Amino acid sequence: QVQLVESGGGLVQPGGSLRLSCAASGSIVAINNMGWYRQVPGKERDLVERIIIGGDTHYADSVKGRFAASRDVAKNMMYLQMNSLKPEDTALYYCTALVRTSTNTPFDRYWGQGTQVTVSS
Repeated sequence: QVQLVESGGGLVQPGGSLRLSCAASGSIVAINNMGWYRQVPGKERDLVERIIIGGDTHYADSVKGRFAASRDVAKNMMYLQMNSLKPEDTALYYCTALVRTSTNTPFDRYWGQGTQVTVSS
C-alpha cells in the first residue's frame, strides 16, 4: 500500500560522488522521521542518517563531512548526497520513514528495497 523506492545507486570510483533519491508513494496522510541506513553482507543494517528530536540531522561518524541529506516532505521525497566516497561505503542503501496512512491509525515504519552503491577502482 505504501511504497518507498530508492534510486541513484551504482558503481563509482573512490573519491567520486553519488546522489541517492527515495520516493514514497501510496496512501500517505503524513510522513516523518525519514532517514537512510545501509547494510553489507554478514552485518547489521546500520544508520547512515536520520532526523532526531528538534529537527536536527544525525550522521554516522563514518560519513560525517562527506554525506548530506535533504528532504522535500511535501513531495514525499528524500535525498542523500554522497561525496568523497570510499570503498568502505560500498553497501545496499535503504531509505526509511514513519508513515501514517489514516488519521485513525498510528504511524508505521516503512523501508525501501534498497539501492546498491559500489565504490571501487
